[in-house]
Parts: sequence; C-alpha cells; structure tokens
Amino acid sequence: MAKTLELEFGTEFGKTARISLENPKEPIDEAQVKQSMEQIIASDVFFTATGKLAVAKGARVIDRNVVEYELAE
Repeated sequence: MAKTLELEFGTEFGKTARISLENPKEPIDEAQVKQSMEQIIASDVFFTATGKLAVAKGARVIDRNVVEYELAE
C-alpha cells in the first residue's frame, strides 16, 4: 500500500496548489500539519503558475493499492 499526504493550499490568485509527501508518519497530527503548512507559506520558497502559496486549505491522506501484472510476450 502506498500512502501520500497531500497538502492543499490556496494561491495568491485564488487557485489551488498541492504538495504531496509520500509515506507520511501516522497517525497524522492535524495541529502539526496545519503548523507545517503555515511554515511552508511563511518561508515563501514555493511559487506556482498561479502565484505564491497564500493560505492552508486542507490536507488528506490518500491510500492507494497498486497491483501490477506481468503480461506474457
């Protein structure tokens, strides 16, 4: 199973930008995630096509199962 923590930000031009982190430490501490997102915004190191990150909108863990099949040639 592959898990990803997806952080969702609002940008200065009103659009949405996301940062994904693989294999997050669980259980997720919501207060720590919010604080980390605020630090990311304050650091001003990310710039997207829709402007700088401006506000923390949300976060979610995406849990995905991948099953690969080898096909005979």
